[in-house]
Amino acid sequence: MPTQAAFAINIATSSYKVRRCLREEWKEGRLLIIRCPKPRIPSYITESQGRLSLIANQVAMGGGPKSEHLLVILPFNPPIAIFDRIRRNYPHIKITFHQLNFTETPWKGREAVPHEIFHDATLLITLSALPPSPQDCPKLELIHFTSAGTNHVAKSPIYTDTQIPLTTSSGIHGPQISEWVVMTMLASSHHYNLLHQWQRDHTWGKDPHGLGLLRNVHDKVGQRLAVLGYGSIGRQVGRVAKAMGMDVIAYTASPRNTPESKKDHGFIVPGTGDPDGDIPSAWYSGTEKKDLHHFLAQDVDHLLVSVPLTEQTRHLLGKEEFEILSKRNAFVINISRGPIIQQPALISALRAFDEHSSANASSDGSFAVGVETDIKADTSIPGIRGAALDVTDPEPLPSDDPLWEAPNCIITPHVSGLGSAYVDRCFQVFEVNLERREKGEKLINVVDRAKGY
Repeated sequence: MPTQAAFAINIATSSYKVRRCLREEWKEGRLLIIRCPKPRIPSYITESQGRLSLIANQVAMGGGPKSEHLLVILPFNPPIAIFDRIRRNYPHIKITFHQLNFTETPWKGREAVPHEIFHDATLLITLSALPPSPQDCPKLELIHFTSAGTNHVAKSPIYTDTQIPLTTSSGIHGPQISEWVVMTMLASSHHYNLLHQWQRDHTWGKDPHGLGLLRNVHDKVGQRLAVLGYGSIGRQVGRVAKAMGMDVIAYTASPRNTPESKKDHGFIVPGTGDPDGDIPSAWYSGTEKKDLHHFLAQDVDHLLVSVPLTEQTRHLLGKEEFEILSKRNAFVINISRGPIIQQPALISALRAFDEHSSANASSDGSFAVGVETDIKADTSIPGIRGAALDVTDPEPLPSDDPLWEAPNCIITPHVSGLGSAYVDRCFQVFEVNLERREKGEKLINVVDRAKGY
């Protein structure tokens, strides 16, 4: 029998002798393709040596899956191991890689992508580079984005004038972003800047003010995290927060009144998130200002902003919202997009708390800037006690922007989602959809153009 031979065998109806022969051929690595029109597959047919293509009818008729051309446009070196995995599992897919270097922002390349590169592509993986027009991609059937959102391409003709399915990498960012969220919350509440300064100064901190700040650190047990946008990232942050003893409440645009509606139907990194939506102690919803204000008024200690940027969420949080959050001088965390927050209003809220709390601080630091105390509304301290921002408006943030000097504000350059597993997880989502597409099943992480996410 020739090595690497391909056979069309109906396992479900074959004799014991044929099945035994099939088992030996599989063990020797010579069986590549099988035909199995019935769901009963022998236990020895596994994916231990790579994905086994189950091709029904096509093989019997002498055909096979149609040839595909995958075009990958990304700002880093080609992920060779991932490409090898795709070629092994989908030998009918040709892969072309184009490296596109970016400017200071990941949404804009330093050079234009040649129009002709899109012409024969049937599949596209990209961060932001798209064909200039529908005419430039006549064969394109699926576009997968390595980002969680698509607001940065919402004005592209491919987005507005075609019905090419768009999928995102939503679901892959939860682990690393949740760690960034916890890091920044704790860096603020445990006065890491002070501790780091003592270390740099070679000082075993003894000053009364600094020790007073540390004696008044309030741990997270019993504090309330409000997640504005309970998607994959919000679910993982909620999971970690609950493990720390926090109470988690959630907000979504549409109601989640049934167990099924609370489930996460997108890509989930195993062992993470909130697949069944069981973590929130309360779930709020709505698209009106009054709905949002009701949610923000629920004694919020920390607000996580994780809604997608759409025309409806642009400048969603402003002066009114920060006044509501000042009830408990909430700590605001934004890992979504900068324009969701009205930045001048945020700066004013941060300054208001800093000015009033500094004026009321005692010499031992028992009530001072950034202290995670259980502040009540009757303290009459306005504003919010701090913020952690991985996104700003604009990006990159100009060096003279007043946000840099806002008190108790942590700013990082849109890096909370980066990590060593990022690229592989992006492709995992794409590969899940490749298999679903081959089986005629519904894709995951599909963008609803009407909603904008």
